[in-house]
Amino acid sequence: MKQRENKKRRLPKLSARRYIQLIAAVLYNCNVKGFAEGKIFKGEIKGICVPGLNCYSCPGAVGACPLGSLQAALAGSRYKIPYYMLGTLLLFGLLFGRLICGFLCPFGLLQELLHKIPGKKLKKSRVTRLLSKLKYAVLAVFVVLIPLVKLSPGFCKYICPAGTLEGGIPLLIKNENLRGMIGALFSWKAFVLCAVLLVCVFCYRAFCRFLCPLGALYSFFQPVSLFGIKVDSHKCTGCGACTKPCKMDVKKVCDGECIQCGECIKRCPEGAISYGCKWKTDTAKKGKRKNEE
Repeated sequence: MKQRENKKRRLPKLSARRYIQLIAAVLYNCNVKGFAEGKIFKGEIKGICVPGLNCYSCPGAVGACPLGSLQAALAGSRYKIPYYMLGTLLLFGLLFGRLICGFLCPFGLLQELLHKIPGKKLKKSRVTRLLSKLKYAVLAVFVVLIPLVKLSPGFCKYICPAGTLEGGIPLLIKNENLRGMIGALFSWKAFVLCAVLLVCVFCYRAFCRFLCPLGALYSFFQPVSLFGIKVDSHKCTGCGACTKPCKMDVKKVCDGECIQCGECIKRCPEGAISYGCKWKTDTAKKGKRKNEE
């Protein structure tokens, strides 16, 4: 009995964020029948985008990927503006910013789990901060420029490791005809996937930090997003306890590199950081503080 109790105590407790990540991954890919049959779900709801990076071609996917949909819309928008996709991304961005990266991205969850594998870890530095700018170039070239000029989904076609893992590999396993069509392009994408997964073991969320164009896109909305992490300027002493240990390349809480994971909330000695509506003013707090004084 004592041994069983000790084993139960040793089991690590999952955080609320981890539960949300797991639930999001399951909800995005709840078409279990698709995995068994090796077929893509094509129901009516497939036209609705999920907030995080999740491949449309994944046999379990019940929604569309925002990046894939944006590329498809741009490729077919030479004579029209893709209002639906722009509006969808605007809505997600204004509501949550990069909170989506920290809570609602299955590929982000996988990267975090890989980083838990024991080994020497790469710490953030000037080099990693410089590399974090690369995702903006990926966004501009592969998500916007190539679809507009070549009418082809550049990021999905040449880079996306999530697409290879969630869509390409499961479909190849279940379909012999597709296996006969494997060529240099899929080999390249398989190499990219393996490289990304390997680097994530040593570097925290490497794909999110250096290559993910969806994270780059949501980062533009970070300063004006409605929900997320906020800092009480009256309590903050600027001690740096929040940003120094952070594994992302942040310079301050909730900047463009912050995925709003909430680890800084636990570290803040003044209790100045919290989740909530970022648009609320500090007027009420100021009044309350004056009364206390």
